[in-house]
Amino acid sequence: MTNKHPFDDFGINLFSENVMKECLPHPVYQKWKTATRKEDALDRPTADAIAHAMKIWAMEKGATHFTHWFQPLTGSTAEKHDSFIEPGDHNQAISRFSGKSLIKGEGDASSFPSGGLRATFEARGYTYWDCTSPAFIRDNVLCIPTIFVSYNGETLDKKAPLLKSAEAISKQATRIVNLFKDKDIKHVNAMVGLEQEYFLVDKEMYLKRKDLVHTGRTLFGSMPPKSMDLRGHYFGSIPARVQAFMEEVDEELWKLGIYAKTEHNEVAPCQFEIAPLFIDANVAVDQNLIIMDVLKKKADKHGLACLLHEKPFQGVNGSGKHNNWSLVTDDGQNLLEPGDRPHENIRFLLFVCAIIEAVDTYPEMLRMAASSYGNDYRLGADEAPPAVVSICMGEDLEIVLEKIRLGENEIDDVVEPKAYAIANLSYVPKDTSDRNRTSPFAFTGNKFEFRMVGSSRSASTTNIILNSIVADSLCKIADKLQGIKYIDEVRKKSLDICRDILQKHHRILFSGDGYSSDWLDEAEKRGLPNIKCYLDSISSLSSEKAVAMFDRMKVYNRAELEARVDILTEEYRKSVKVEVLTLLDMSKKEILPALVREIKFYSDAQNSLGFENSYYQRKIKHLVSLLDNFDKQYHDLKQKMENRQQYPDNMAKAQYLNTVVVPAMTDLRSVIDQIEDAISSDNYPYPTYDDMFVSMQ
Repeated sequence: MTNKHPFDDFGINLFSENVMKECLPHPVYQKWKTATRKEDALDRPTADAIAHAMKIWAMEKGATHFTHWFQPLTGSTAEKHDSFIEPGDHNQAISRFSGKSLIKGEGDASSFPSGGLRATFEARGYTYWDCTSPAFIRDNVLCIPTIFVSYNGETLDKKAPLLKSAEAISKQATRIVNLFKDKDIKHVNAMVGLEQEYFLVDKEMYLKRKDLVHTGRTLFGSMPPKSMDLRGHYFGSIPARVQAFMEEVDEELWKLGIYAKTEHNEVAPCQFEIAPLFIDANVAVDQNLIIMDVLKKKADKHGLACLLHEKPFQGVNGSGKHNNWSLVTDDGQNLLEPGDRPHENIRFLLFVCAIIEAVDTYPEMLRMAASSYGNDYRLGADEAPPAVVSICMGEDLEIVLEKIRLGENEIDDVVEPKAYAIANLSYVPKDTSDRNRTSPFAFTGNKFEFRMVGSSRSASTTNIILNSIVADSLCKIADKLQGIKYIDEVRKKSLDICRDILQKHHRILFSGDGYSSDWLDEAEKRGLPNIKCYLDSISSLSSEKAVAMFDRMKVYNRAELEARVDILTEEYRKSVKVEVLTLLDMSKKEILPALVREIKFYSDAQNSLGFENSYYQRKIKHLVSLLDNFDKQYHDLKQKMENRQQYPDNMAKAQYLNTVVVPAMTDLRSVIDQIEDAISSDNYPYPTYDDMFVSMQ
């Protein structure tokens, strides 16, 4: 008898297409298939048949409840569980799950962020089944991915606009492909692979740090003797405790049909990464949200706490969610695959130029899409990309693009990649471009890696904006190519379009060191925005050019965009508020008493000698000066926080917090970090960075 392998259970908790093919009558399966391709709509009998099969499948696996699993504008997920049980004849309990229950649910829309789209007395919100993302079972609950809209049809979630943006880019990319005489292509998918970075710390230590519990990051903490100095953690041997955790994470994800492929130690102490394979952008976002939840719950089971904040520890690497993005046709062609001779691949060059135009036209919005308040502490620090949006194409491809921009007729004399010479290996493949980890938006062979994206949030907004802006650029290109009959003329016109785009937008191309101060100076000369604070990027979402673009692509209307600006601004304001109140509380209740105890210890020691000791005198003087400085910074922050009330406007209050209160938090933190270094470990009330890092080795 052979032992069961974890791969044997792959996808057992996923109501996948293969499962549907097996348990549905063929006509019902075909109707579902046409609905996913948007060629037809599901009727009620078909929905009833799918719901019945889904219920039988779920109950056989122990499910007792179902939920419409959706993505409200909180940045996380939401669910309300309903049991399958209902009263039957003679009040006998039966299980029932109808097509209506599958397709539609209702939640209190006014209880979720809506930015004014829903008032308290206007409570109705509806969840509708997203039949393109498979249902799954977790903790005996059948989870049905859904969109969330208001009573009047406004989108109140992140999935509905993501689906609209996917449809927009599919339509425009398909137009381009068809114009290149590939007439059989009916659909193009935006494909995404999301690398998720995270930290693990001991749960007992985590619970002793209210700043980690309440805000996700440490609001104070001095650097330990060893952190990232020797870079020994990156790709190092995974600690046994973490390995056991990772094994359970993998097994659960595999059961959910998620191809969890890569896991390793990241650069910072206690930092790790997990990455699945590429998949349709909509499903990739769903899977990433599942991964984040699985990481947190499995960590708790192993006596750990999973930190998804972008910067849990000041002074060491933060965490990103690298968004690898590409376009793939319905017959499997990757439109961003350069091939062996990219300079001859005109279609590839056209798509690349469309992306260059899109990114250079909307850099402020991409900065916003990649971020949250927490990402401000990561960008531009400790190996994260800077806040300046730029594109790295790699040296070889930039030579090709530069020749096109300059109007050179012959672009076939590009440098061919040199072959590697390694003993005993006859074939060593070489990538088209090197990887530039300092670039926010880098071409990495057959995809673009958007490295600015923060680790803590849904990747929906990132891909909504990326899909939409590229779709808009492709639409303008397709309009220019429309009506050209012969492929040679299409290719010639495409090169002219590429040349025009590169002449207007080549400023966005940069393949050098994004960490250097010289680049920041150069970026300013080029006119590239350097938006250091996330708050300053939020308004770009409702700018006139953004409103017009989203309207053209049928993704958002003006009211929906303005609502999101209001929600994000309020979220920023509340995030800062929670941090300030937590810092003040911890400072007053624990840091101050610890410092006083330390002063008393040395004072008592001095008094017990009966004469003045120079060491004790210096120590007491230093501690008292820290006490005075602490008192000053504490009350300064407290007063500035109280003064925020004079700003009734949401944005004005947020700007005040950003420019006045956040710097005051930094000042108080600086004093607390000095206090940590000055007092004994017996008196210090919280686990230090060193404590938390060492505990995970």
